[in-house]
Amino acid sequence: MPRSPRVIVVGAGHAGLEAAFAAARIGVAVSVVTGSCATIGQTPCNPSIGGVAKGHLVHEIHALGGFMGRAADHDGIHSRVLNLSKGPAVHSTRVQVDKRRYGHYAQATLLGHPGIVTVEGLVVGLVHANADAGRAIRGVLLHDGRELEADAVVLTTGTFLGGLLHTGATRTPGGRVGEAPANALSEQLRALGFRLARLKTGTPPRLDRSTIDFDSLEPQPSDDPFPRFCLPDEPDAPSSPGQVHCHITYTNPTTHAIIRERIAESPMYSGQIVGVGPRYCPSIEDKVVRFAERERHQIFLEPEGLDDDALIYPNGISTSLAADVQAQLVQSIAGLERARIVRPGYAVEYDAVDARSLSHALASKDLRGLYFAGQINGTSGYEEAGIQGLIAGANAALELLGRPPLSIARDQGYAGVLVDDLVTQGCDEPYRMFTSRAEYRLLLREDNADERLSALAFEAGLIDEAAHERIRRRLDRVAACVVEIQRGRDRDLELAPSWIWHKARARTTYAGYLERQRREVARIRGEGGELPLALDLDYFGLAGLTHESAQRLSEVRPADTGQAARIPGMTPAALACLWAHARRAHTRTRSSV
Repeated sequence: MPRSPRVIVVGAGHAGLEAAFAAARIGVAVSVVTGSCATIGQTPCNPSIGGVAKGHLVHEIHALGGFMGRAADHDGIHSRVLNLSKGPAVHSTRVQVDKRRYGHYAQATLLGHPGIVTVEGLVVGLVHANADAGRAIRGVLLHDGRELEADAVVLTTGTFLGGLLHTGATRTPGGRVGEAPANALSEQLRALGFRLARLKTGTPPRLDRSTIDFDSLEPQPSDDPFPRFCLPDEPDAPSSPGQVHCHITYTNPTTHAIIRERIAESPMYSGQIVGVGPRYCPSIEDKVVRFAERERHQIFLEPEGLDDDALIYPNGISTSLAADVQAQLVQSIAGLERARIVRPGYAVEYDAVDARSLSHALASKDLRGLYFAGQINGTSGYEEAGIQGLIAGANAALELLGRPPLSIARDQGYAGVLVDDLVTQGCDEPYRMFTSRAEYRLLLREDNADERLSALAFEAGLIDEAAHERIRRRLDRVAACVVEIQRGRDRDLELAPSWIWHKARARTTYAGYLERQRREVARIRGEGGELPLALDLDYFGLAGLTHESAQRLSEVRPADTGQAARIPGMTPAALACLWAHARRAHTRTRSSV
């Protein structure tokens, strides 16, 4: 009897969890390989899920049947909706979670899943074979000599590829504190022809909460009602274990003077770190240097949990300075004069794959059955990792079952924007999602993620009939409220609860703009819009293309003319040449049918 198709997911962080659960929901056998079951689902940096544009991604993960939103609601201890002073399109939910409980919930969910086998071990290599149709993945090799067979592999290695930790002049191999890097796998990927970039991220010191003077600081409570990712009509929607306040403080000129005095010792400025860091989430050293005119920078003191021994995460002072300098700068800040550092902050350097070698399914173009998701693709953040994991895991399963891939367009989701940006442009610094990256952000609100993605999720097998029917009933109620609003009657709560009215009002707020964007999308997708391009097209053989344009196109291998137009450096002349070729090929295909 032939065995069921099997997907191996390497890594059990946010990308790995979503990949494993998605592949299992679609119906293939899944194995997850992790260095330690104790670290499944960790939130190793910021203890929060969501934020500006990131909250949109979590709502999309949830609409696609994913894990992250439900887990955040299960373990949320502080929650707010950001950008409330602006329009609904940029409202973004951010839920701070209990770090310990979140990890335990992820572990219990993964280890208890009947369709997933979890294996402890370090992957040191990929097993592949050459076939008539090209190289194909066959499994993975573990450090202890075991070989695990698979039909597809999803790599979600986070910051572990060639990982190196920096605190002052101290350098320690590792993907996180106390965890070994995946150096052999990094070397094999390079040998297989994958281009790797060196990137960098960082984290602040963790503080003993009992040594902080909270009474002198500005408290920041959660919004009321407590914002959530799950909706009230979902059965068994989890509730949070409790709530805490965060607090706000600021750096000051004394803090900045301490940093400037010792800046030459920072690994970022001494030349010790060669990886490129995130431009939009800079370290405190970078803030002091780049924004020298500012006298202070805001810091959010965020409890990592409800328990008395839970640490405090000082969001805003990520640093890789030496431990003694960290102690000085922390104690120069109001409310932290007696604060004790439990664990110093550090920077992490790691290897990332050039995602331009991947298709929109997040699959390698050269090694069949190999998928990539998360920070290995050059992104930063749990949310960016989670949605990539879901897409890669789903597409690995769908490919093995001979079904169409899960494909999300730029006008259908931030997920589509993220993937298209990665595989088209690649990353020369850690990629972070922003609402400004989405051309159609008025269409891509948090409140309508279910409306945009539920049909795709059901078709792919990511949600079942019961969930799909519940969403259809929900959207019918929203449509009825929209009619009432158009009639000038928008306060009849007997028709629907307030959260349904909220979705309806958001829809009507942008009605005119939405229609304009829909017409634009239709025009782009219609005749004369995006036309397919063969993945094996010889760009160097196309008359009229410069060598530079042909090289850029050959590196990206765009799936259509729309993706080609978004490649950096493409000239109007090059695009006109490409359009002419694609139109001729499209005409020949239609006439031959």
